[in-house]
Amino acid sequence: MSSSDANIAWTLTQRAESDPDLAAIHQPGKGRDPLSRYYETLTFKELEDYSNQLANALLGSGIKPGSRAVLMVRPSVEFFGLTFAVFKAGIIPVFIDPGMGVRGLGKCIEESRATAFIAIPAAHWARRLFGWGRGQLKQFVMIKSVSRLKSWGSGLYGTMNVASFPKSVPQSGATCDHQTSAILFTSGSTGPAKGVVYTHRIFHAQVAALRDLLAIKAGEIDLCTFPLFALFAPALGMTSVIPKMDFTRPGRVDPLEVVGPVARFQVSNLFGSPALLRRVQAFGSLHQTTLPSLNRVVSAGAPVPADVIAGMKAMLRPDAQVFTPYGATESLPVACIGSDEILGETAALTAQGLGVCVGRPVVGMKVVIIPVTNAPIGSMDETQTLATGEVGEIVVAADQVTQTYDARPEANAAAKIRDDALAPPRYCHRMGDLGYLDGQGRLWFCGRKAHRVWTEQGPLDTIPTEALFNQHPSVFRTALVGVGDIGHQRPVVCVELKPGRHDWNKIHADLIAIAIRQPHLARIKHFLVHHSFPVDVRHNSKIFREKLAIWAARRLH
Repeated sequence: MSSSDANIAWTLTQRAESDPDLAAIHQPGKGRDPLSRYYETLTFKELEDYSNQLANALLGSGIKPGSRAVLMVRPSVEFFGLTFAVFKAGIIPVFIDPGMGVRGLGKCIEESRATAFIAIPAAHWARRLFGWGRGQLKQFVMIKSVSRLKSWGSGLYGTMNVASFPKSVPQSGATCDHQTSAILFTSGSTGPAKGVVYTHRIFHAQVAALRDLLAIKAGEIDLCTFPLFALFAPALGMTSVIPKMDFTRPGRVDPLEVVGPVARFQVSNLFGSPALLRRVQAFGSLHQTTLPSLNRVVSAGAPVPADVIAGMKAMLRPDAQVFTPYGATESLPVACIGSDEILGETAALTAQGLGVCVGRPVVGMKVVIIPVTNAPIGSMDETQTLATGEVGEIVVAADQVTQTYDARPEANAAAKIRDDALAPPRYCHRMGDLGYLDGQGRLWFCGRKAHRVWTEQGPLDTIPTEALFNQHPSVFRTALVGVGDIGHQRPVVCVELKPGRHDWNKIHADLIAIAIRQPHLARIKHFLVHHSFPVDVRHNSKIFREKLAIWAARRLH
């Protein structure tokens, strides 16, 4: 078995062998001041031993290798230990966004076909209250503390002392390329959440792509503000610093809980959603704060506004950049661009309505643009590749591109295209995004295909349209939505204003004037003020345009 097929958990084992005494995790304890509070530290050897003991404890609880287990644990030592433990035990973890809502969580659990539920007490309470997995889940493990697990089901009951289990597990738990190693659910921001099938080969490809793309070196220190991305840190050999924050509301983070740990632990890598970075850069601008230890800042999940990028860049060393990789749960990373190129060139083009440049495809990534259609495409031979500059649907293929959804044949038909020209033949993934490639081979993002507004005069795409109205000094952000039937939709621009008092009549007149200056936007007649756009929980940055469309329809009738 090749190293790319091997269990991704062995990356932790290798790190524990090469640098056993290096800190793997710094977890906040008591204390309100992030600069002086107590932090619990685990070395890579201690994390390795802990994950091994957890793997043995989980198997001892009655959960069988090959079974599926929903994991609902907050970012913590337990979160890291459990994730690597289930991989080592051959258990298939199911990751579901906790902010999806009660009904969404229940549906995902049912669809996942999980038979085990490993979670903190609050999640178990919610499971019983809302009936998640009733009649389906058979094994239950409650994470009571680092040292104790409570398990029940299949005739096994009791509290287990994790420390009493062996600190080693056989490496026979490695799985082959074609076998499922994890199920990661999409956020459901533009439709029903879907379980994405991951193999260990895909995890290895992602780790390698991120390491090479961002020049990450073992021994760096990462501030974990986004749980799933944080799991890459140990695999990349980075120390993980866990901030004190509500991970389901990154847009409300206390900036000191980011700035403080970065300074205290000399953090070199920061991944944050656009909403989190906005808060941090506003704090930095107000207090003239710099973060010289950072080698890079990485942000994804939604387009990052140029002013946020500029604000974060001002806090960094001259040689450090803000990177905005483009991808999705089904494929990460696809492309990437740095703040030097954004601020030096592409941001000005974005403001002119040309879309958001997401950079050049990463090494090994095939990116093509095909004509827009909602119909399934069985083979790449059944479609065509659009010319440079033509807007169409983005299609990608690479080792890190997932090949299938779990138990969703209709989703596979809609999103996967067989490409026999690849070696070996495999499926390309339809990103569900609109964009184009420019003359330099850079990919430009123009919005979600599902969000395109189809008027009688032709289509309007969200990102290029909104960028023109976002230039108004009183506008925080806008969202283009369509009201009515496809092909006959009325375009409506929802407007969220910046804090403060505003003269809406004056702003409305200004926005009308902007539309009139652009011949293709002259058809936009309706501008509606919305006090706070609905956004996704995962990043607090993706705008729920579907909800705004319903709201706008009610306002216009």
